[in-house]
Amino acid sequence: MSTKEQTYKEAIAEVEKILEQLENGTLDVDSMSGAVARAVDLLQLCRKKLHATEEEVKKLKIEE
Repeated sequence: MSTKEQTYKEAIAEVEKILEQLENGTLDVDSMSGAVARAVDLLQLCRKKLHATEEEVKKLKIEE
């Protein structure tokens, strides 16, 4: 992927693709650890984005 940060939607789609590969057994043993590490990184990105959005919503509620 490019150097720009992925959107939440892109990250979730990539996680789902990795999960599908793991479930279908299409990843060889050597690729599994890299794929799992990538999925963990993507999930951390998603959590960060969700947390940031939650904080923005809280600010908007307070400003009302």
